[in-house]
Amino acid sequence: MTMNPTRSVPGDSTERHESDHAGPELAERIRQERSYVGLSQADVAEVLGIPRAAVSALETGKRRVTGLELGRLAELFGTSVDRLLGRDVPADDTTAALFRATKSLTDADKEQVLRFAEFLRGAGQAPEVGRAQDVTG
Repeated sequence: MTMNPTRSVPGDSTERHESDHAGPELAERIRQERSYVGLSQADVAEVLGIPRAAVSALETGKRRVTGLELGRLAELFGTSVDRLLGRDVPADDTTAALFRATKSLTDADKEQVLRFAEFLRGAGQAPEVGRAQDVTG
């Protein structure tokens, strides 16, 4: 029988669960995402089935986030688990907003948005607005 070196005896102080996540960066991203979608800690607590104080502890890094909670948070916030974990952060806020805005659209509507984005990409730079053209006669 071979021993798995990444596992330890239950109850041992070195026991590690890959489904548990912690850290100040994750805590801050959870707080930011909750704030972005306009939810209160009580709203998040209700969805997760935990006390509001536990959500506060998640957002301050005093409580670890389980894998199940992480998945529920991502769904609630309209984002991905990878984004919450800091693995898949869009280059800018506009990209994140576009992702959220299109996530709940129907497939047909997503195709329309994609066609429009392709149209804009092919249209080139927009002309400068507010610049008076000198027209002399």
